[in-house]
Amino acid sequence: MRARFDVERMARSAKEASCALAKAPTSLKNAALRAMARALRKAGPLVLSANAADMAGAKGRSSAFMDRLRLDPGRLEKAARALESVAALPDPVGRVTPFARRPNGLRIERMRVPLGVVAIIYESRPGVTADAAGLCIKSGNAAILRGGKEAFRTNAAIARALQEGLRKAGLPAGSAGFVSDPGRAAVRRLLTLDSLVDLVIPRGGPELTTAVRRESLIPVMAHDKGLCHTYVDAAADLAMAEEVAFNAKAERPGVCNAMETLLVHRAVAGRLLPPLAARYAGAGVELRGCLATRRILPAAKAAAASDWDTEYLDLVLSIKVVSSLDEAIAHIARHGSGLAESIITRNPRAAARFLREVDAGAVYHNASTRFTDGGEFGLGAEMGISTQKLHARGPVALEGLTCEKFLVRGTGQVRDSGAR
Repeated sequence: MRARFDVERMARSAKEASCALAKAPTSLKNAALRAMARALRKAGPLVLSANAADMAGAKGRSSAFMDRLRLDPGRLEKAARALESVAALPDPVGRVTPFARRPNGLRIERMRVPLGVVAIIYESRPGVTADAAGLCIKSGNAAILRGGKEAFRTNAAIARALQEGLRKAGLPAGSAGFVSDPGRAAVRRLLTLDSLVDLVIPRGGPELTTAVRRESLIPVMAHDKGLCHTYVDAAADLAMAEEVAFNAKAERPGVCNAMETLLVHRAVAGRLLPPLAARYAGAGVELRGCLATRRILPAAKAAAASDWDTEYLDLVLSIKVVSSLDEAIAHIARHGSGLAESIITRNPRAAARFLREVDAGAVYHNASTRFTDGGEFGLGAEMGISTQKLHARGPVALEGLTCEKFLVRGTGQVRDSGAR
């Protein structure tokens, strides 16, 4: 009962804070973000100590998991700078665009407005705590933050610092609430508060996203799995293909925009795969391939049917040799998650077809899928990468946390009773 009461009280506090935030001028929101950054830096020793305790408690987990969980002074400073970078971005709230002038003289415009209260439920990456809170504040929304139990101490320390910054700037601490109960009952209760919370954003693996979608009475913006592909076309520059494919897998494998499957046209597979496999071996990447791949790379393990649908988030890569662009596009359509896909080719027609026909939030030509990121797109810190098609898709930053309302200006017009 205690968890239920606390969660509802927090949601009511967030609802009240959202009213203040919706009216807050850009200057006040920017001042709050800078104060949050200062408070986070000041709390650095406490945050890093909490993270060390979380890391100790997670011993035995995969290296990719530990990388997502780990904070160091550099990553903490990056989180603080991300808050300051959001302060420097244009404010979408209040932006008005013309829509129509009706024959009866009504003048209609559209205005960007906050969503209200946004609950973010996320797993092991504690930097999300600061990123999510900052984006919500700048877009005029109150945030309710609920991180994974593995990072509970770290997230709590970050949230306390952010709330201190908000208070010093003159905004309610409820603008960035933190669910301090790590139990599942608190989350289940939160997901029923549809009169207080306007949107839920799950950030994590498929199990988290599925559970939130199943239990939530609140609209959900899914940050689903990132099963990304790179297709090396017959007309690819192979030196470029090697660099892009290596970066997409090995640079940071534990993130959603890392490549999980490499598709290679059979015309170039024999020349590309051996030198690329040698580089992967040096980086500790395990290769799993189709029969044609294993004829070229005998050391590769045989890929099971499930590998084509697996987001490894680790130093594991599945490789398939394909006979055509059509086969590559069809494979992505069957197995892709809709987050990011890439083609490497010097053939402009093949590139145009891939960009047009592949269904994903971000589609690349001659570049790594690792760029699928709010900061890399010039959006500042991101709330996540939406793999759905309603409201927002791809990296979700400030504008994705707002919606539009119509402004209708008249001169006394009334509707004809015969009109429908």
